[in-house]
Amino acid sequence: MKKHSKLLGLVAAAVLSLTMVVSCTTPKTSDPEAKSILTVGYSNFNEKFSPFFAETAYDVDVYNMTQVGLLTSDRTGAIVYKGKTGETIKYNGTDYTYNGIADLTVTENDNGTVYYDFDMRNDVKFSDGKALTADDVIFSMYVLADPAYDGSSTFFALPIEGMSEYRAGMAAKWKLILADMAAKSTDNKDANYYSAADETTFKNAFNTAGAKFAQSIVDYCIANYADYGAKDVATSAKLWGFGGLAEDATAADFWNAILTKYGYNLDNINAEKAGSAFTAYLAEELNDDMLKAVKTGESAANITGIQKKGDYKLRVVLTEVDATAIYQLGVTITPLHYYGDASKYDYNNNKFGFDKGDLAIVRAKTTKPLGAGPFIFDKYENGVVRFTANKNYYLGSPKVAEVQFVESTDTEKINGVITGKLDITDPSFNDKVVDAIKKANSNGTLYGDKVTINAVDNLGYGYLGMSAKRVNVNNEIDSDASKSLRKALATVFAVYRDLSVSSYYGERASVINYPISNTSWAAPQPADDGYEVAFSKDANGNALYTSTMTAEEKYAAALKGALTFFEKAGYTVENGKVTAAPEGARLEFEALIPADGEGDHPSFKLLQEASDALKTIGITLRVTDLADSSELWTTIQADQADIWCAAWGATVDPDMYQIYFSGEEGKEAGGSNYMYDIADARLNKLILDARKTTDQEERKIMYKACLDIIIDWAVEVPVYQRQNVIIFSPERVKMDTVTPDITTFYGWMSEIQNLEVK
Repeated sequence: MKKHSKLLGLVAAAVLSLTMVVSCTTPKTSDPEAKSILTVGYSNFNEKFSPFFAETAYDVDVYNMTQVGLLTSDRTGAIVYKGKTGETIKYNGTDYTYNGIADLTVTENDNGTVYYDFDMRNDVKFSDGKALTADDVIFSMYVLADPAYDGSSTFFALPIEGMSEYRAGMAAKWKLILADMAAKSTDNKDANYYSAADETTFKNAFNTAGAKFAQSIVDYCIANYADYGAKDVATSAKLWGFGGLAEDATAADFWNAILTKYGYNLDNINAEKAGSAFTAYLAEELNDDMLKAVKTGESAANITGIQKKGDYKLRVVLTEVDATAIYQLGVTITPLHYYGDASKYDYNNNKFGFDKGDLAIVRAKTTKPLGAGPFIFDKYENGVVRFTANKNYYLGSPKVAEVQFVESTDTEKINGVITGKLDITDPSFNDKVVDAIKKANSNGTLYGDKVTINAVDNLGYGYLGMSAKRVNVNNEIDSDASKSLRKALATVFAVYRDLSVSSYYGERASVINYPISNTSWAAPQPADDGYEVAFSKDANGNALYTSTMTAEEKYAAALKGALTFFEKAGYTVENGKVTAAPEGARLEFEALIPADGEGDHPSFKLLQEASDALKTIGITLRVTDLADSSELWTTIQADQADIWCAAWGATVDPDMYQIYFSGEEGKEAGGSNYMYDIADARLNKLILDARKTTDQEERKIMYKACLDIIIDWAVEVPVYQRQNVIIFSPERVKMDTVTPDITTFYGWMSEIQNLEVK
């Protein structure tokens, strides 16, 4: 039942680190005052419209309307280094000029350190008319680096000189109490930093938040899964994987069941979410005192690597090359005078706009953002966020006087554009929406008089995974025999990808051949040297398919190819069938797919067809369609899943540490590698080496080598790249004023100041 999204990192850099509002036109200072309103359909908001604490993409869009970033990116997601002076970059045959807040110079020094020097514009104002300076950038960075910061950004994890010393010796009071609760300590080691009353206060807040969290799951189940029996707490909890509750169970009872299962491990509790994570509910219940960081040891007074070099210049010093750092350094520039306290800012005396460890003043502005972006936040009420044009916007006052973000269901989104209630929105791109658009347009297409669309690749991809720990020969996960076994299965899975993806998505998705989103600059392209269709050769390296083969001929060829791999894995193959498995191997496997128990998944047909095909050569593949997707993740976490289907979310940077790095001395494994249990020293080295250079061409070569290794391990079969869609009303939006060449990384709002309505 649950819809999980597994991310490559904690934060998608394009969303939380870079404010994506830029321009490809020269700023205009004499635009006539507009009198128009733009209405946009959105999914529900959580009202955390803070550049520091927003959690959902929709809340991020709200604050992005009001903010600017220190850096910006182009249509491919690449950083623009000359934002202040303007940088022209070709895309799709057209030159586009990008303007931003600052020019950036990166210097790699002989001693291993790296300087990031920012030279900012001196003519930018916040929407209240006050100047934006380097002090505002430094304030914003110190909020993200504070020991009490608990938002989504991982800025504090960058190898900035002096960062660890600044954060050392301090911890939020609630985290100290939670650590002791998790350890079930009778002699609480951190008790010197909090009182018995504090502990009681925290426990009460923890359980109050827990009951609200559990109730949110119940509400979600009743709203979405009434047909499956969800009508109260007990039935909802059962659908969520927590059976055994009494018929009159309360949300508190449900919470206790969650707590019994996970203890005080917040990572696992947060995985059980239908909307906001548990920590979001907890943060709402904790008072300012609980959220403060208390001193537990020595802590530096400043971060030596964040250096003010002038009113509009600053330098950030990294202790080592980190190719991923640039996406985190492009912080949203928030006004010190609004989010902080200007009287508490004195750079030379280590005062940065708030008391270290106390972010209460910052949190107080969470629901009402203010910045230097194209629009001014007005209010949020009755499901509508209202903005007015910022006449001080440094790229020119927007042509639209007012923008409204209106909460809408998927049905309301499509109907809203057709009937004139909405101008722009983003419905799920499914068959129902496609049919509705074609029916509404007089020409019967997706590009007509009532509705027109813009589809871009989703920042992520669908895949089929295999556990090296489960699918192997004789428990040797990295042997040629084990890899051959997985390749045998992968060869059969791969041949049915076209059929499965096209039948589910039609033209709204395409098959991919490497385990990386096609949105990434590191994704191999068909024209590249060494590009291959995934699992299209037999064990001897011979091509299985020709361009003239029919689908049925390809299916037959795939089975023949699979038999060569089974044989190489040590299986007995006689007369076109596998008749026996070698010691430590099996003839039967299980594939899990979260298809709501109804086969509703783009890879479901793939598994069905593969199961039938494998049966003809003596291999049993049991396909288990899970009505509750939480069972998939708990089964994987318990190392009990052979094969599964899911999707990865991605980030702008293609860093592979999170998923495939298996750990080595001094460095822990990536947080998601437990799924595949891949362990390859060469892969580890490539992943680390790719982080140590900022040369994109070098990194692309390294990542291609990484992808080839992953394919060789056959722990992941890349399946599909789907599309997201934005729909417009050409009756009300002047389409020639919409951001041209929209991409995954450069959306319709990127040049919203130029958009006009009729």
